[in-house]
This record gives sequence, structure tokens and C-alpha cells, in this order.
Amino acid sequence: MSKKLVYLFFSVAVSMTTLQAQDSLSLDDIIIRAKGESPAAKQAETRKENRYWQFRVFKTNYNPQLRLNGSPSYQKAVVEAPQPDGTVEYPTVEQTNNYLNLGLLQPIPWTGGTISANSNLNYFNNFALDDGQLWRGDVMNLRLDQPLFSFNPLRWDKKTEPLRYEESKREFVEQMEFISQEAVDRFFDVMQAQVSLQIAQFNLANNDTIYKIEQGRYNIGTTSLDKLLQVELQLLRSRQDVAQANLDMETSSLLLRSFIGLRKEESLQLLLPELIPQFTLTVDEALEHARGNRAAYIAFERRRIEADREVAVARGQRFSTNLSATYGLNNTGPRLDDIYVKPEELQQFNLTLSVPVLDWGRNKARMRTAIANKKLNDYVIAQDEVTFEQEIMTQVRQFEMLRLQIDITRKADEVAAERYNVAQNRYLIGKIDITNLNIALTEKDDAKRSYLQALKSFWTAYYNLRRLTLFDFASKKLLYTPEEK
Repeated sequence: MSKKLVYLFFSVAVSMTTLQAQDSLSLDDIIIRAKGESPAAKQAETRKENRYWQFRVFKTNYNPQLRLNGSPSYQKAVVEAPQPDGTVEYPTVEQTNNYLNLGLLQPIPWTGGTISANSNLNYFNNFALDDGQLWRGDVMNLRLDQPLFSFNPLRWDKKTEPLRYEESKREFVEQMEFISQEAVDRFFDVMQAQVSLQIAQFNLANNDTIYKIEQGRYNIGTTSLDKLLQVELQLLRSRQDVAQANLDMETSSLLLRSFIGLRKEESLQLLLPELIPQFTLTVDEALEHARGNRAAYIAFERRRIEADREVAVARGQRFSTNLSATYGLNNTGPRLDDIYVKPEELQQFNLTLSVPVLDWGRNKARMRTAIANKKLNDYVIAQDEVTFEQEIMTQVRQFEMLRLQIDITRKADEVAAERYNVAQNRYLIGKIDITNLNIALTEKDDAKRSYLQALKSFWTAYYNLRRLTLFDFASKKLLYTPEEK
């Protein structure tokens, strides 16, 4: 071979290697893409934003509100007008009656009432009369509306809504880790299909070579027709395996593309993540991080408060008492400016009561139901806490076994590959038959697949542990801090 041909071959080889490296994606690349571009990540972002604005709505419930209310009306109609002597007349009425209010309202979160400063204006005009115009207004009044002994939603919302918002932020981080875990599954589905295709193509090439060797042996009479047909059958199965592996590769690649939001059509070349992070892990440490970081523990507290809230709702429904008081200045007159000339003092005080005298035990049953639901809620939360901790302890205890399983399957993969090479060489010199060679081939393929499955189990468990604790044990870093907005 000339030097030019050697140089050309070397250049093409380098170019192909560079292209393959450019197209190759690591597990971290897939996870980053899934967290940033996948439909699942977009949905999680949207849910997080939605919960943020819900929290903003909650905050505004405690702020003062300036409101402008009005109700202009006009009427021209024939109306029924009963007379003092019992007769009825039907005069034509044309009039307007307009109302306008400007008020500054401030909720009182400690009591559940409201205090407001208002300015009102009424205008009435009977067009059938020359002097039918009349103005009435409150120059200014202060009004207090206060329910007594009733349920105060503002007080209870102040306990639960901040917890719910904090819970939603932690749930977002957990969802990102769940997306990472799902990306690991889909990554290894493609990796397993990729390796299965490589195995099938390798086996097809080997079986084609073996078939030609066996055919030559048969022609010179050193092997039987039975062995030749066995090799031919193995060759046909290898072609079928390649076709199936190609189909599996296309299917798993399509699912991975769909999950991470990849729209390009070039083939996916994935890099096997064989570098395993090394770190120490204890059950106590994992539980400590889970209790401090997970949304579930905030949810446990929120659910207890919500159960107490339902008891308070039932207690507040036993009877209804409302107090309203108004003090200000008002006036009336045929002209608008008459309202502001020597306005008169306005005082109003109202107390309304609604007390059931005989309700056949309705209030008692409502209270007992709320208390029973609270007890049930406490029992359910206690069981959920135990289940949650058991899940973490199980995952931690399995972790070291998964790491050990990788070491064992990696060694088994190396041994099986070496054994197949030895068996193949012995077959070529006629020391073993095709059956023993096929056994070595099957063991080699099974060992490779077992190693891949061990890697998949480890990385799935790794990201599941991150999701369960919101802590990265490899880098010793919190995945979420309460200060994060």
C-alpha cells in the first residue's frame, strides 16, 4: 500500500472518529436537555408559575383596596300606582336613579372583619316634575363590619398558604429530579437497544464467517450436514436479530427524542456512563436531608393545619353574629354642592343574630364529623410518614448492593468476552464444536446485557435518591434552599 493511501485511510478514520464524538451524547447531556427542553419540564415550569401567582393573589387579600362602585339607572314606563282609596292608576314615569361609591377597604386579618372609608353620592331626577331633581351623599364615613364568633378564613389562610407555596417550590425541584430519573430510563432503553444492535451485527458477521468455514469443512468431508444446517440456522437467526434490533433502536430513539424535545433526525450515539460517583451514604443522613428538604414533610404540617381549619369551620357555623357600625357626615339637597354645606352627622349601629333554637343535633353532628375527620387525618399522616421513611431506608440499603452489582457484572462481562474469544479460537482449530461456541456466545451477550441493566439500576436509584432527599450526595450540595424564589 502506498504512503498516500495510508495517509488517506488515516485521515478518513480520524474524521469518522471526530464525527462520532460530535454526535455522541452522555447521560448528563440527556438529563440537561430533558430538564431544559422536555414537555414535562415545561409543564413543571408552568405549574410553578401558576402557584406563584396564586400565592400573590393570597397576599393581596391582606392589602387595602380602593374600589369604585356605581349603578346608573334610567326608567321610562307605565307603572302601577295604588291610591289611598284602594283604586289603582297607571301613570307614565320617567326618572333616573344613580349611585356612585368610592371606598378604601382594609381587611382585618386578626378578626376577619373589614374597616373602610367611603364617600357616596346618589342622584335622583323625576323628569315629570320641574323640581324633581335631588342629590344625596355621604361626604365621608368610616364603616366597620365584623362577624363575631365565626370562622376567620384570613387567619387560617395565613397559616396554610405560605406552606402551600413553599411546598410547591420544593415539588418543582422534585419534579425536575423525577424528569432526570425518567431520562435515565429512556437513555438506557436506547443504550440497551444500541448495544443489542451492536451485538446482533457482531454475531451476524461472526456467524456468516463460521457458516463459510463450516461450508468449506463440509465440502472436504470434515463435518456433517447436521452441523452445517445448524450453523445456517444460526445465521438466519442472526439476520432476524439484526432486523429486530434495528426496530427496537428506532422505537427507543423516538421515545427518547419525544421525551427530551429533540426534533433533529440524526442518529443518537450515546456514551455509556461507566464512571460511578463514589460517596458514603447512611440512613440517618438521608432521613435528615429528607425531613429538612422534601415537600412531603411540609405537606404533613399543612394537612394537620387544614384538619384543624375544618374543625374551626364547623365551630363557626353553630350560630351567626355580625356587627356593623358607621360614622360620618351626610347631607341632601336639590343641587350637588348642597351636600357639602353644613353636612349632618351620620351614625349607624347594627347587630344581627342567627341562633338555631332547635336543630335536632345538626351542629353537634357537624362538629363530631370534623373532629373524627381530624383524627383520621392524623392517623393517615402518621402512616404516610412511616411509609415515606421506609422508602428512603429501602433505597439507601439497596444502594451499596447496586454498586457491588456493577462491579460483579462488569467483571462477568470481561470474563465472558474473553471466554468467547478463547472458544472462537478453539473452534477455528477444530477443538470444540459449534454448540459449545454458541453457548459461549450466548453467555457473552447475556453478560453484556446484565452489566447494562446493573448500570441502569444504579443510575435510576441515584436520581431517585436525589428526588427523595433533595440532596446531591456526590457533590454534597442541596438541590433546593428555602431562600430560592
